[in-house]
Amino acid sequence: MGITEIRVHGVADKGPETILDRPIVVRVAGDDDAGFYRPRPGFGDPAEPDGATLEAYRWSRLTGGTARRTFSLVLLLPFMLSNIAVWMLPVPGRSGAAARAVCRLLAATMTAMYVLSTVGVSLDLIAWQCAAYPRCLDGRREISWLGGVPPGQRLALLAVLPVIAIAVVWRLGARTWQLPEDSARTPGVGADRLDTPAFWDTRSLLRRLRSVHVAAALGTLNVTLLLALAPHDAALPGWLLLAADVLLLGGAVVLLCRPRIERYGEQDQLSVSTIRWAAVALTALTLGYALTPRPPWSAEGTLPGYGVVVAGLFAGQMVLLAVLGLMVLVQRRHLPRPRFLLTGVGAPVLISVAIGLGVAYSSGLTYGLAEYLDRGSSPTPARPLPPDAPPLAPPIAYRWVTLGFSLAVVVVIVAALLAPRIGRGRRRRAAEDLVRRDYPEASRVPPERTRAVRDAIVHARLADRLGPLLSSAYGVLAVLTLAAAGLSVTGLGPGALALSLGDEPLARPVVFVTDLGALLIGLFALVLAGMGLFAYRSGAIRLVGVLWELATFWPRAAHPLAPPCYVERAVPELTRRVRQLTADGHGVVLSGQSHGSVLIAVTVLQLPDECRRRVALLTYGSPLGSRYRRVFPAYVNDEVLRKLGDQLSWRWINLWRYTDPVAGPVFAPTPAMPDDPAARVDRRVRDPKGLLIPPTDTVPPSVQGHGFTPDEDFHSAVRELGGQLDRPDG
Repeated sequence: MGITEIRVHGVADKGPETILDRPIVVRVAGDDDAGFYRPRPGFGDPAEPDGATLEAYRWSRLTGGTARRTFSLVLLLPFMLSNIAVWMLPVPGRSGAAARAVCRLLAATMTAMYVLSTVGVSLDLIAWQCAAYPRCLDGRREISWLGGVPPGQRLALLAVLPVIAIAVVWRLGARTWQLPEDSARTPGVGADRLDTPAFWDTRSLLRRLRSVHVAAALGTLNVTLLLALAPHDAALPGWLLLAADVLLLGGAVVLLCRPRIERYGEQDQLSVSTIRWAAVALTALTLGYALTPRPPWSAEGTLPGYGVVVAGLFAGQMVLLAVLGLMVLVQRRHLPRPRFLLTGVGAPVLISVAIGLGVAYSSGLTYGLAEYLDRGSSPTPARPLPPDAPPLAPPIAYRWVTLGFSLAVVVVIVAALLAPRIGRGRRRRAAEDLVRRDYPEASRVPPERTRAVRDAIVHARLADRLGPLLSSAYGVLAVLTLAAAGLSVTGLGPGALALSLGDEPLARPVVFVTDLGALLIGLFALVLAGMGLFAYRSGAIRLVGVLWELATFWPRAAHPLAPPCYVERAVPELTRRVRQLTADGHGVVLSGQSHGSVLIAVTVLQLPDECRRRVALLTYGSPLGSRYRRVFPAYVNDEVLRKLGDQLSWRWINLWRYTDPVAGPVFAPTPAMPDDPAARVDRRVRDPKGLLIPPTDTVPPSVQGHGFTPDEDFHSAVRELGGQLDRPDG
């Protein structure tokens, strides 16, 4: 029986030629987005020294590969983060239903925030504020025609822009990588365990969530419009439409909170379809109502009701975050010990980051346009407007956000400076002990060489030291954010508050820091957009691509407008390829580096029993034990990992290094269980291989860290696993 080694790369791969270490390769299955490659005959040995036939699976183009696709992922980043947070909850199944409902509500607020950002640009700044001031329209032919249009009709015409924005995001988020052959007859709604075939199939749940989010988006637009029109008209039709839209939003909240949305049922599908079409009908009626002729009406100040809606959404997000945090802390008690400090609490933390990014996008766009329209004359309590200047002012909540962004930058800088210094001496001494134990020749080499290895070990363990600092920083920012949310609801901005507390001497620095935050947010949004645009071809900012590939590993179960999950195609393709090879009599060694090790692990869980008997697993640089079981404890835990080992009859080797900042052992050591088969999985390898210059080289071996080039340890593991597959009982 021949052995085929299928190598699966991690994030930010460099092509199948690098994976296979062959100059020319040929695709033998798949397509340009995801395919299987082998060395082209005549251009390198098709087998490695261990005797296994080489094959590589490249999946990275499912998450990027073109500027348009990667740039769209940047736009969807807040949605993507709010979606992945639901997979970080400590408890799956029915016990975690309430927490998942809160996550879905928070994801819906991200959609509402997106709509309000476009409303702030098109309706508040342009249609309401700028169009009412000749100085703002002067010399701008693209918007000068709005000066002669009544306010209500201006709002109706410019409301087309938010509708287009909703359609664009709907289009971007509706893509899927799932092939028709991988779809069951019954639409899937996902599952609670990685070894369930339906885990990656969330088609029915996605359709429901998309309908509800479209209803919420259109309802948010309608309510914002009607809060400006209905009080001015003081007529029954306007109030009735406003009440209907409020009920529409309430219905969306109810549907998102119902656990039945996660289960397939024709009645529930009818409910979400009804609310979607009701939202479309109400939007048409609202726009028609806005277009109706009115007596002369002068627009003054900011768009009525818009600031209240933004502040209310901000406050609602903070309340939901507090509720989610309490739920997670209660559920965390059910996790097995020992526990990492942040294990199980990643959901509220990540959703906070998603909200921060969403607000950064919104406030950066709003402040940037306001600065352009008012020609640099932004009003503040400490800086009066020049004569005849238009009072273009973003909502009060955005002022608090910009101030908070400046404070967050300071907190991040302080944490980054403190983290490497806390306990540095103790960590260096521990690393020096490891170096002396691993390298007997350490006393015979220059001190700089041993210090380089020591520092690599210290830096690799730095991530584990960030937990206390991150939790403290998050707590400080959470308290400040809650206070800012409360003050924004009252309509009191940071400048006005500083002016009332300390007059001009306090107001001026507060205004300066707030304006600085607005500038930083704008720069941050531009830099992030630029990184997304060029990340697919620039190694210097590969971190953006890494983020996409890690986050889009999980199916869309909270926010339907997140980027599609590539695993919904990658896992079926891998299982199909492995089944074909084993059916032809081949043994298969699945070898995965870094995130590729996670991909092959979930693939093995999806294989049928008769196929697993001819499969072995080699993982290296794997974050399964050191990261995934901490961040996703409900889905990657000791029970799931041991089941994976049992299904393979423990034909599994995991190679790891002390110098790797991402990876580590998969299983925690259990001295009380010497016969535990899991104890044979993890094998630490030295990095570097030695401190002395080898006789056949001119320089000493370098520190690899998270990089992993196939070496003797790797080939020895493949040979050992292949030998186990050769056994008759394997």
